[in-house]
Amino acid sequence: MNIKWNKVASALALIIGAMAIYAGGQVLLGHIPGYYVIDWLPVYNFSVGVITFFFTTIILWRNGKYALTAAIATLGVHSLVMIILLTAYRSVVAADSTRAMTIRIVVWIVILGLMIIQSRRNKTGQEPGE
Repeated sequence: MNIKWNKVASALALIIGAMAIYAGGQVLLGHIPGYYVIDWLPVYNFSVGVITFFFTTIILWRNGKYALTAAIATLGVHSLVMIILLTAYRSVVAADSTRAMTIRIVVWIVILGLMIIQSRRNKTGQEPGE
């Protein structure tokens, strides 16, 4: 099987980036979700979504020099925001916000896993397990 794992990782990044653009954009455009929204969170979601959609996915698709760095940085930023939400904003953060951030973190862990598979495959010249 000749799967380009970085292409799968890029597709996942594209999807999760588009979801962040949509979710953040809806709130920024005035759609009130029915619960308290932390002021900076929609801006963060939208901004990171745009960066992911238009920058990170391209680097991942091309398996560029900074692809792994970009993926680790994205996972790190999402993890940091999650820590902030669960500590400084614990009493006011909406369950939907923590759920969305958890999904992003899990997807980025999967993306990193796919990139590691691709990296090992590139080094050995074959599929893992063959």
